[in-house]
Amino acid sequence: MIDITKDTAVDLLIRGGQIVTAAGQGCPVKGRAMQKLDVIEKGWIACADGTIVAVGNRDTIKNQIQVTNETHIIDAVGKVVTPGLVDSHTHLVFGGSREDEFYMRAQGVDYMEIMGAGGGILSTVRATRDASLEELVESGKQRLWWMLQLGVTTVECKSGYGLDLETELKQLEAVRILQQQQPVELVSTFMGAHAWPEEYKNDEEGYVDFLISTVMPEVRSRELAEYVDVFCETGVFSVEQSCRILTRAKELGFKLRIHAEEMSTLGGTELAAELGATSADHLLMISQEGISRLRSSDVMPILLPATAFTLRKPYAPARLMIESGLPIALATDFNPGSCPTANLPLVMSMACLYMGLSPEEVFHAVTINASYSLDRSHEIGSIEVGKQADLVVFDTDHYRKIPYYYGVNLVDTVIKQGRVVI
Repeated sequence: MIDITKDTAVDLLIRGGQIVTAAGQGCPVKGRAMQKLDVIEKGWIACADGTIVAVGNRDTIKNQIQVTNETHIIDAVGKVVTPGLVDSHTHLVFGGSREDEFYMRAQGVDYMEIMGAGGGILSTVRATRDASLEELVESGKQRLWWMLQLGVTTVECKSGYGLDLETELKQLEAVRILQQQQPVELVSTFMGAHAWPEEYKNDEEGYVDFLISTVMPEVRSRELAEYVDVFCETGVFSVEQSCRILTRAKELGFKLRIHAEEMSTLGGTELAAELGATSADHLLMISQEGISRLRSSDVMPILLPATAFTLRKPYAPARLMIESGLPIALATDFNPGSCPTANLPLVMSMACLYMGLSPEEVFHAVTINASYSLDRSHEIGSIEVGKQADLVVFDTDHYRKIPYYYGVNLVDTVIKQGRVVI
């Protein structure tokens, strides 16, 4: 980070737009505070060496900075500028696709039925095992390009389509390579506890032991992941099994995430609170007790409305959670089965239409709260002096029009670490 002083020479200046700072309400933004979005009309943002050095109105900013012949000036009059969007839950790296299952579900076949018949996650496991590292990198690069064009500048990426040592490492290595080959910032999560591999279908405890004793220590020694995630669900990993895996992960120095209460009310939310997980994700079937436990913890609830949309399931009770004083984040859950969309702005629209959220709430949920769920809120997620210059310029004159025009890409310019990348 540069030393920010008066008369700092800036290399990027965005001027005249409606600036959605997503700042000023604390971090994370909780409960009814999510309805209060900090916005500067006709604002200016000055950046130097990838860092935001000044934010405010014209008269204030022009006296704080030096504009030189080298300064890149973006005229944002009539446009909206937001923090770079943060997609905090994805399964980005995988082989193959599952469009046949998409149409099966359209005809009424249940997701868990497909999974029980050897489809679902196991279908992608077979394709991912067969894919080369180079193939995983190339397909991942294409998907990240889709996201970047929609204003997403930071993405969490899970493994979990290998379910063996070699392929899990291959997925995570692909994430590492992708971080070096394209501009979107990636946060890596190991999720070997995503399903039961066919080799262990009659030996669940053996697979849990394998993850604990062999795979996670190897992932840790290679520094391939920051987080460990578990699919805590009926028919997959029980609360007790999830606890064993996550407890060991914590001992190894990983931070924790958990898929909880997606298909049934099992107690994964309470486990997240008990273990001090960073996030609890899905939460379609969260109980009142689960909400109470989250309220007394620092766990970020991450809601994934596009998954409920795809599976035609009830949506997570976002309004109840917010009225209970919780923060929430929103993410795509991009994956080949239950949610084949990489469109985070579309998720924002779904959250307004089907979960009753306001535009102000959804902007907090995909910026500052999403960054908090990745332990990045000190760096990204809001437009504040000293933070990384991750910014999106939308070609519309009011931020409320962004979720309103659902499915339409309004992105004009994307800036990552002070550099124009779209």
